[in-house]
Amino acid sequence: MSIPVGIHPLTTTGDPAYRFHMVNINVSYAGNKKCDLSHPEGPKLRTDAPRDIGGDATAFSPTDLIAAGLASCILTTIGMWGERNGIDITGASASVEKHMTTPPAPRRLGRLPVIVTLPATIPVEMRERLEKVGYACPVHASLHPDIDAPIEYRYV
Repeated sequence: MSIPVGIHPLTTTGDPAYRFHMVNINVSYAGNKKCDLSHPEGPKLRTDAPRDIGGDATAFSPTDLIAAGLASCILTTIGMWGERNGIDITGASASVEKHMTTPPAPRRLGRLPVIVTLPATIPVEMRERLEKVGYACPVHASLHPDIDAPIEYRYV
């Protein structure tokens, strides 16, 4: 069976709700636990394994990129919502802690708590909606349900 371009292979209904946008990121193994990544728009970066598993930790690890992606996705999604609603979040920041599981559990992400710091000038009546937007960011929505990823919002 042929599946039309843009339709998830598990979904053959053609329902537009199941369509997706595709980006092809190329990855090559550079040796010594490092990979070089390139995006079709031009950006490049290298990953490295963490020290605790034999890497040099000279670059973000793949799981670091998931953690960083979560924090940046939250801010980007809130920023896009803010632009549509006349709210400037310039200067907002986020920090994320990456907690890996420990043996005997298989090595994987276990917890990604995020603290988002936003300008106190954001109207109080808009904050609940803004926070829901952050929780709805695509990376947060894509995390496995076993990963605890709470988001704390601070207004300063």
